[in-house]
Amino acid sequence: MFNLKIQKTMKDNMNIKTMAIMLALGLTGGIAGYALTGAISNKTDKNDAQAISQDSGAHAQFASNMPTYFTSATPTEFTTAAEKCIDGVVHVKTMYQQQGGNQGYADLFQYFFGIPDQPMQMQPQQASGSGVIISKDGYIVTNNHVIENSTSIEVVLNDRRSFEATLIGRDPQTDIALLKIDADDLTAIPFGDSDNLKVGEWVMAIGNPFNLTSTVTSGIVSAKARNLNILERKGAIESFIQTDAAVNPGNSGGALVNTDGQLVGINTAIFSQTGNFAGYAFAVPTSIVKKVISDLMEFGTVQRAMLGVMISDVTPEVAKENNLSKINGVYVEGVSENSAAADAGIEKGDIILAINDKNTNTIAELQESVSQFRPGNTATVKYSRNGDIRTAQVTFKNQDNNTDVTTRKAMDLLGASFEPLSKDDLENYDLRYGVQVTDLQSGKLMSAGVRKGFIITSINNTPVKTTDDIEKIINNAKGGVYIEGEYPNGRPGYYAFGMK
Repeated sequence: MFNLKIQKTMKDNMNIKTMAIMLALGLTGGIAGYALTGAISNKTDKNDAQAISQDSGAHAQFASNMPTYFTSATPTEFTTAAEKCIDGVVHVKTMYQQQGGNQGYADLFQYFFGIPDQPMQMQPQQASGSGVIISKDGYIVTNNHVIENSTSIEVVLNDRRSFEATLIGRDPQTDIALLKIDADDLTAIPFGDSDNLKVGEWVMAIGNPFNLTSTVTSGIVSAKARNLNILERKGAIESFIQTDAAVNPGNSGGALVNTDGQLVGINTAIFSQTGNFAGYAFAVPTSIVKKVISDLMEFGTVQRAMLGVMISDVTPEVAKENNLSKINGVYVEGVSENSAAADAGIEKGDIILAINDKNTNTIAELQESVSQFRPGNTATVKYSRNGDIRTAQVTFKNQDNNTDVTTRKAMDLLGASFEPLSKDDLENYDLRYGVQVTDLQSGKLMSAGVRKGFIITSINNTPVKTTDDIEKIINNAKGGVYIEGEYPNGRPGYYAFGMK
């Protein structure tokens, strides 16, 4: 059994005996990797082409030393698709501020000597990844983790032209972000249908790592609807395409295309012992990507459809108890009050088999299906109750159990994502209420000095108990904003900024 424990620290060493899920992100300027389970380096050469972790045991290899998967006898033709797509993949460079100093020693110093906090020294850092051009006028899709926390974003085309990019929006729940550059007549990769991909089908991974111009590798679809639990955030949606096409650091945000030159996925993560490619790569399918970027273009934020059920995969025992001839479907462990599922008559103990005739045999497949809808959309849900096959018309709702469109124009100025604290967290932090900053982007909070993990307890002297409280207060704020709260270590924080 592989240990897939998520580790967010940038500078911890990796146990090379433990297989790791890694985001395929290239980092320079002092940080060599962004790993979800610990394949991290403490040292990186300033030369992007040499940005390979030494501490993790990884070593640079010439292409001649890499495995050869295909020969001239391979029946599938890749050259035409490669020619169509190679100029549609770009290099994405980001700058962000990494807080320097040893926070642990600063905490002890303050505790024993009572000296007030001093601003942490901010050190510029650079990260890099890839992106995919999806329109001739400059819209580009990449991973959220490629641009997360960035203060500036630069896009370098395959012909070496460079542009400053604007962040249109991002969705941490699916790890997708949308950028825009001021350019025309670009090579765009057309969308394909990831739902029609078959296991064993040939695909190509195209990336632009470390600004070396686009690189192409090929392989087959190894599996679909993989849930790796790597996005570790509330509401995360994972239904990855698994492939053995080689993906290495710097390829995050690149294109997974079929042999017709159509985009079927955004390359996101690798499963590796060393930090280098080991035969397992994962991509967000276009069935999810298209919905996310459509929402970001139209609304600036994702319109998330909620079914309102607590679910688990069907086990042999559950299948036997429910008179199922096959072990398939998703078991409903609970139904939220006033949710879409409750309104449709779905109950605890039911087994969801399909949505709009698309089978949902795993949690990942159910998440992928629901993610393609907006609140207010309807779908036919096929389910089993005590062996009887039934159908129900479901009208999806949002997280507030209504069908309203979500707008966060004022919230976008903050440049952050939030999650309310659980009851256990509130007890651990000795708080009655609070909402935690789960990630930061260039915006008001980052500029004011707020750091990831900060717990907001009040804004403008108004208690903050939910993310909706933040939105209401910010939308009604005129002039200045004053935020109070504390960090998980108990240190209080006070921040102020203007909304203009």
